[in-house]
Order: sequence, then structure tokens, then C-alpha cells
Amino acid sequence: MDKLNIGNKKKIIFYLIVFQLSFVFIIFRVFFIQYIKAEEYQKMAYEQQTRDRLISPKRGEIVDRNNNVIATNESVYSISVINSQIEEAEKVANILAEKLDLKYDDVLKKVNKKVALERIKTKVDKETADEIRNLNLAGVMVDEDIKRIYPNENMASQVIGFVGKDNQGIIGLESKYDEYLKGKQGKILTETDARGIELKNGIQERVAPTNGYTLVTSLDINIQKYAEQALEKAVEAKGAKKGSIIVMNPQNGEIYAMANEPDFNLNEPFTINNEDLKANWNNMSEKEKNDALNQMWRNFSINDTYEPGSTFKVMTSAMGLEEGIVTPDTHFNCSGGKTVGGRYIKCWRSPRSHGSQTFVEGVQNSCNPVFMEIGEQLGADKFYEYMQIFGFNEKTGVDLPGEAVGIMHKKENVGPVELATMSFGQSFQITPLQLLRAISSVINGGQLITPHFGTKIIDENGNVIEELSYETGRTTVSKETSEQMKSILESVVSEGTGNKAYLPGFRIGGKTATSEKLPRRSGKYIASFSAFAPAENPQVIALVLIDEPQGVYYGGQVCVIIVQRLN
Repeated sequence: MDKLNIGNKKKIIFYLIVFQLSFVFIIFRVFFIQYIKAEEYQKMAYEQQTRDRLISPKRGEIVDRNNNVIATNESVYSISVINSQIEEAEKVANILAEKLDLKYDDVLKKVNKKVALERIKTKVDKETADEIRNLNLAGVMVDEDIKRIYPNENMASQVIGFVGKDNQGIIGLESKYDEYLKGKQGKILTETDARGIELKNGIQERVAPTNGYTLVTSLDINIQKYAEQALEKAVEAKGAKKGSIIVMNPQNGEIYAMANEPDFNLNEPFTINNEDLKANWNNMSEKEKNDALNQMWRNFSINDTYEPGSTFKVMTSAMGLEEGIVTPDTHFNCSGGKTVGGRYIKCWRSPRSHGSQTFVEGVQNSCNPVFMEIGEQLGADKFYEYMQIFGFNEKTGVDLPGEAVGIMHKKENVGPVELATMSFGQSFQITPLQLLRAISSVINGGQLITPHFGTKIIDENGNVIEELSYETGRTTVSKETSEQMKSILESVVSEGTGNKAYLPGFRIGGKTATSEKLPRRSGKYIASFSAFAPAENPQVIALVLIDEPQGVYYGGQVCVIIVQRLN
């Protein structure tokens, strides 16, 4: 009997221990759920009991320096389906396919997809959206959406860029300033049952989207349009491959215009602009199509490099003056060419010569032997030191994606011939914007500036969110050299190769160029001209390039007229 009682006591003690442990576990579990996992489980329950549909924010506008709209938005709609609420899938698919001009089989596949929410089509116009909404189709959602539009269509297309289906910036300023422009999505929250079907008397909550900020740029629509018109006429008249114009403030780097020809329609960025490619489009592979589109979107003012030719003589001149190798009155003699490293290199005027001339006259005449002599006296080490000072080995820092840098010989591979050809702008490559930045430093007192478009970020009420600032870089030349160069380059326009840009009553400085493309003697050239005004205190500088002009191809004849029109 005692043994039986002892056995019962042990069982009771065991059960008590088990009960106590279970109680402790339950208490711990309740604490774990209530306090440690509460937020996570609440979120899971909320997600199970609600459905959210995203609302696109209004993307911030892009405006020019005078607040003229360059990129804006219009209200459109998106059509979606909730599979669990669809009553007649075939009927819904048939109606949506007809209204939205889509293939029935594609729509039916989306309607039958077992997901919480499936998008059928975005960017639907209001009239079509209202027609679908008024049909009251169960499971069909009509939500507000935003469509990006560009009122000026082709204007500054490679600079402005465009957005994709998700309203994310693809290229240009739309891409660079996407974080400011895109805003934050909103939601429509709806109570549902466990199957995801909306409750008839359920609460619907709308979380409003946060609209993006507006980007104010340095662009001037009037200057941009005029530059594009002048460039289009020149490219067409000369049967050229392409062309570009950059107009900038040389004092602070604000870009007033950047035109590229050919361009494309920002409202239809996937429509190719080349008639030959368009005719063969259906026969091209996906890679070929993508390559063609990327080439069309390419901003060759910053993405491509070229041999600058005689416009680079501005830099060699500044080097010579800064180092004391020449003065304005230094005399040179041109016999039609110069033998360097055992190789005879002609002057562009050969077989004729410029004869005896001062340094200033040599710049006016764009005489190659003058610059070869300066390069020879500088030497490769000093020449390359200046190439770095002028920024040809680095990006300019312009606020656009995809900027290229200059391509140069390694210094140890530069012999007398390479140095001679580099001194007058051949055998190396730079971008147009790199050149314009360097010339700006020569005429602005010697400061290397940062070219840019963005000036400030503002909200919908015009309040400034952020003033965009840019560094003023290193000193390139002294103020004395800068003053001398302004005077010399003014004489190039009034008396030298840039005389066709001369306008009575206006003080304009500049330098022409005609660079032969590789391979040499292929008959292909790039004509260019850089000019600034007023010469005594430059407030605007422009660079014009015409790639592969037919017939007369000299920069002094092809490009100078364009700059004269811009003035």
C-alpha cells in the first residue's frame, strides 16, 4: 500500500512538473508573440486582410532657366485585374482586349493568373478608362496613373532624356536627377477576406503619393531651339553625318544649349529616326535594334571623342605664352612645312607658305609650323603637364551620365613627330565639352569650371529645396596670359581664318578647325569653330562641329556662319 502511495505521489509530482513547465512555456510563448513577434505578425495579418494598389506619384517637372516647361506630366490610368474577384474570365478578357487594343489570348492569360493583382495596361487615356469603369466589371480595377510628356518633342532630346514604363529616368537629366524627380508611390488599401475578395462594407484607405521635385536647369529654350534650327540646316545643306553645338557661360559653366543632330522625339523614344534602319527594322536582331536605339540616344557632345584639330591651337598658344616661349611679337617663318624627327609635316596651306609672320599672325593664319615649334620648345613632359592642367585626362564633371574622357598616347611613347602633331590638335582625341571647358579657362582669367545644367531643386510651391553648386577647379593660366589670348583670338575673327563670323559693332573672339578623320586621306573631315563674346569680358562661348561635311569642308567656311547666326 505504501509503495502504491509512493508511486502515486511520484506521478502527481511528475504531472505537476509537466504542468508547470507547460504553463511557463505558454507564458513565454504569449510573451514572444505579444511583444517580440507582434509587429511582424500584425504586418502579416494586415497583408492577408488587405490588398494594396499602387498609385504613381507626379514626377517633378524639368524647366529651363526662365521656368519654361521642358518635361511635365499628364493624368492617365492603369487597368488591372484581381483574379479572385473575376466572375467571367473569358468575358472580361474579351472586353479588355477590345477596349485596350490588345490580343485576347495575352489578356486572358493575365486575367487567369493566380496573383493578388495583375496589371493589364498602363498609360490608358481618360476616355477609355471611363468606358471600362462604367462597365462595373467585377475584379477589374481602374487606377490613376501618370504619363511623362515633353512639349517640345525633339528639343535637347539627348540632354533631357526620357522615362521608362515605371517612370524611372533612362538617360540624360531624367536619369541623373531621378532621385529628386521620381517622388514616392502612394497606395489604395482595401480590406479583404482570407480568399482576397474585397469585403462589401470594408474600409478603403488611400495613402496619397508624394510628388517629385522640379529640376530648374540652365538651359534657355530660345537659344536651344535656335541652335537646333541652325545645326539642322547646316547638316542638311552639307550632307553631313551629324553635328553638334554647345553654348555655355565660360565664367560659371552654365550650359545654355546643347544640340545634337540627328535627334529623336522624346515622346516616342523607341521610334528609330533613321529611314534606312526603319525600313529594315523587322529583319534586325534584338541586339541590332538595341544598338541602333543606343546610338540614336547617344549624346556625342559628351559621349564621343574626336581629334580637335586647330581649335586646340588655343591651348598650345596659351602654353607658349604662359611658359614665356613666345610673346605676341615673336617672329616665325613658314616655308610650307617643317621637318620633325626625320619626317616632313606640311602646313595646311602647303604647297603655299605663310612666310615671315609674328606669333599673333601665326594664330590668325592657323599656321601649323608655328605650333610645332612651340610644342618642340615645350617638350613632351611640359606639354603633358598642361594636358592634365587643362583637364583632358579627366571627365569635366557635367551632370549627365556616360561622359567619356580623352584618349592620348602614353607619355613615354611620345616622340618628336607625335609631339608635333599633338601641338596642332591631331593624334589624340577629346570630347567637345572637354575642349570647350579648357578654352573657357583660357578666356575667363584662368579658372577651370564645371560645365552643368542643373541649377536648383524646387518643390511644387516654388520653395528651394537645394541650390546645386559646382566646384571651380584649378588655375590653368595666369590672368595676364588670359588677357593676351582674348586679344589674339579676337584678331582671328576680325582679321584671320574666323573673319566670316565678324559682326561690325561686336567684339567676338574665336578659332576655326578642320580635322582629318582616321584613316588619313579617307576624304572625311570634321569642321569646327569655337567663338566667344564679348571678347573683352566673355559671357558666352560656343562650339560648333559638323561631322563629314560634303564639298567644302573647312571650319572657317562651314561652321563660322552658324556661330554668326547664333550671335
